Amino acid sequence: MASFSDTIFALSSGPLPAGVAVVRISGSAAFAACEKLAGKLPDARIASLRSIRNRDGNLLDQALVLVFPGPNSFTGEDCVELHLHGSRAVLSAVYAELEASGCRTAEAGEFSRRAFQRGKLDLAEVEGLGDLLAAETEMQRRLAISGSSGTQSKLYASWRQRILHARAMLEAELDFADEEDVPGSLAQSVIRDVAALREEMQEHIRLEGAGEIIRDGFKAVIVGAPNAGKSSLMNALAGNDVAIVTDIAGTTRDVLHADLNLSGYLVRLYDTAGLREATDKVERMGIDRARVKISEADLILLLCDLQATDHTGPDLPDGIPIVSVGTKLDLNPDVYAGKYDLVISTETGAGIDELRNEIIRHIEARTHGLTQVVPSRLRHVNHIKNAIFALRTADDWSIRETEFLAEDLRQAADALGRISGRIDTEEVLGVIFSSFCIGK
Repeated sequence: MASFSDTIFALSSGPLPAGVAVVRISGSAAFAACEKLAGKLPDARIASLRSIRNRDGNLLDQALVLVFPGPNSFTGEDCVELHLHGSRAVLSAVYAELEASGCRTAEAGEFSRRAFQRGKLDLAEVEGLGDLLAAETEMQRRLAISGSSGTQSKLYASWRQRILHARAMLEAELDFADEEDVPGSLAQSVIRDVAALREEMQEHIRLEGAGEIIRDGFKAVIVGAPNAGKSSLMNALAGNDVAIVTDIAGTTRDVLHADLNLSGYLVRLYDTAGLREATDKVERMGIDRARVKISEADLILLLCDLQATDHTGPDLPDGIPIVSVGTKLDLNPDVYAGKYDLVISTETGAGIDELRNEIIRHIEARTHGLTQVVPSRLRHVNHIKNAIFALRTADDWSIRETEFLAEDLRQAADALGRISGRIDTEEVLGVIFSSFCIGK
């Protein structure tokens, strides 16, 4: 089992071979181990070129060496970074020397976990850092920065502080009710403050879907009858041939998927089997899968061939926004255009940009353009809901004694404390840190 007293090392840069490979070493023996490799270490935070040698004095490489004395380092421990040439042979030789000095390879997320254990990051910041490492789009980066920079943590900490203050006021009334400088109407003041705070928290979790959409992607599902142009639209939006396009009805028999980056948002686009009464067993399975994916959609793109005689469309779930799209505009311009939100032609590209903008408009309506701090993880949302539940029980002042109200406030404060990871978090730590790469 890994010990936090060990000195650890790992590659913290990209896969080999590479122009530069950054090896990070952290722990009480980091300086001594690196002195064996590089001789006298440079001053703190000053990059210096050093010759890296093995125990026999043979030159392994020349590298930049950076020293970060604890506690002013990422992990809070003594840390060293070696900026080596990124060959597998160099890394293998340096690793062998570090192991000979008593260091061991780090486990996934162990550097970040040490930073958490030493109070350099709280758990919400760690999760934000993990999201930042995985971010692929601009909005994912912005959401991750909100977490990793501590913006979310500061908001939740301010809520917790207000709850602790309210609890202190109630307990002051309990403990010092006979004192002249403790007003007897403290409970009334507290209930007003708690009511305002509860509303803030409820408004915050109403944005729960925004964080999920930004992190996991906005699901847009293309729906329509066979030969409505679904696969052609999929290819046009994706910019490559994701789906096979033919004139044969039922060509698409499974749900096809492509990820798009639209104005910094991750859009998960799905092409589904044409919805109709099918006799072919495989096609029926594809239609069943299509209906499942439709039920999970954030937006439905309902396609209809402008040349078709039946424009009724399939039955679709309630509550999911629908954009109706007339297709094959190049073959039949303007005939049924008024019946649809948009008309397009994948042959000429007409209307495709307008459709992209319409998708973006729906995303921004759901995410508020990321202009507010939004909850980024279900774990956060659940703890905030627990806090709200505890505060809601504090409403009925007429039948609950002040002692019980103080206990409600304690439970609410503890629920918010679990977001930052300072209360009862051991069971979730392994799950969170195991998702990190080895060098982080």
